[in-house]
Amino acid sequence: MIVNIALLTVTDTRTIDNDKSGAILVDKIAQANHKLIERKICKDNKDDIVSILKDWTDKKEIDVIITTGGTGLTGRDITPEALEDIADKHIPGFGEVFRTISLKTVGTSSIQSRACAILSNGKYIFALPGSSGGVTDAWDGILKHQLDINNKPCNFVELFPRLKEK
Repeated sequence: MIVNIALLTVTDTRTIDNDKSGAILVDKIAQANHKLIERKICKDNKDDIVSILKDWTDKKEIDVIITTGGTGLTGRDITPEALEDIADKHIPGFGEVFRTISLKTVGTSSIQSRACAILSNGKYIFALPGSSGGVTDAWDGILKHQLDINNKPCNFVELFPRLKEK
C-alpha cells in the first residue's frame, strides 16, 4: 500500500538545497514506494509549524506527516511543543523506541532527543531530529516497518481507516 507523506523541515539555517536530513527522507520515502505529497521548510517558529501542520492534517490526500528538526534541548527547539498544541493522542512508544535505537548509534547522547509522535485529525505526525543519523535511525528502525502494510504482527497503516473513530 502506498502511503502519502508530507515532509516538514524545521530549521533556522537550512534551505531545500542543503537540507541533508530532508533529502535522506525524500530518498527513503521513494525507496519504500510511498508518495511525497508535499515538502516544506520553515523556521523554528511555533505558530508557523502549527499552521503548516494544521493545514496538512486537513488534507485528505495526506496520510502521514514527518517533521525533522527542532526536537533538541536548545531554546529554539520547539517542534514537540507545536505538536502538543494539535495532538489528539500521543504515541509515547515512538520516542521510547527511537531513543533505544539511537542509543546504539550515538550512545547516551540519545537522551538529548525529544523525538515524538502524535495523532492529529486522523493523521500520524512523527517529529524526528534534524540530524542525518537521527532521521536514518528513525526511518530504518521504525518508520519503514510501521508504514509497511506487510509488517506483522501489526503496523500503523492497517489502522488508517480507524483513526477517526469516536
